[in-house]
Amino acid sequence: MTDRPTPDHPLRLGTRASPLAMAQATQAVAALVTAHGLDPAALEIVPVTATGDRIQDRALAEVGGKALWTRELDAMLDAGVIDAAVHSLKDVETIRDARFALAAMLPRADARDRLVVREGVAARTIAELPPGARLGTSSPRRAAQVRALRPDLETPLLRGNVATRLAKLAAGDYEATLLAAAGLERLGMHDVGIVQPVEALLPAASQGAIGLECRAGDARVAALLAPVDDAPTRRAVAAERAFLAALGGDCSSPVAAHARLLADGTLRLDGAIYSEDGGDHVAGDAPIARDGDAAALAQRLLAAAPDTVRRLFAA
Repeated sequence: MTDRPTPDHPLRLGTRASPLAMAQATQAVAALVTAHGLDPAALEIVPVTATGDRIQDRALAEVGGKALWTRELDAMLDAGVIDAAVHSLKDVETIRDARFALAAMLPRADARDRLVVREGVAARTIAELPPGARLGTSSPRRAAQVRALRPDLETPLLRGNVATRLAKLAAGDYEATLLAAAGLERLGMHDVGIVQPVEALLPAASQGAIGLECRAGDARVAALLAPVDDAPTRRAVAAERAFLAALGGDCSSPVAAHARLLADGTLRLDGAIYSEDGGDHVAGDAPIARDGDAAALAQRLLAAAPDTVRRLFAA
């Protein structure tokens, strides 16, 4: 293969086969085409059905955690079947295999959640949902945050891609659900749901960010990916993932983290950790100026947390 991808020797980008993941891979292709002035045919999208997409009836924590989203792509990347993998970083394990390197992050989209309600339910916020409403979700974070705001609400398991979740909502199985604003935008669903402010629902770490991963030591591919790396996104996501790593949480640990750049260039990280039912939680924020600041915030929150929260984290 030549250093520069060509239609005869394309750069192969692996992705999950879900509609949202394919949309994200298409966005990555467009960014690389623009950055390098490539023929679009010089990039090939290689889809694969991830284990996490096949298992729809159980929570991730019961069947293998976030590795269910990356397992197949990792194997393909390691075997040289693909040159890079496109990931929704929210779904990527905090501690990654040393065989791989996160070479680029595209500019982050809206990190917030949107509240989506079924026909006949008049609510624009969690507070406005009817008493005892069922808000379907597969996210421990969202379930805990919802119960913290409204202990009367039910949060039954709801898994599947965006279309599946919306279909179950329309069928009346649930009164409401929460979906990532970024995912809806990437699918062209600009009018679906109502954006919830971060003050009410702090996002998941890395939500809205797309990462491009290659084999560690593959200098050629890393150099091809580097021009589409967005420095502000990388800085914010790195802080959020460092916060998660310091907590030692897993897929069943309700945790939220969102870093934002202030007007003066300071990076500020908001974090929150919850009990499973949302009845207890601890939140805080800190400026992130050097390595260790995000971890220090995590340790401060753990030290202040009651046992109902602290026992969910391994740090």
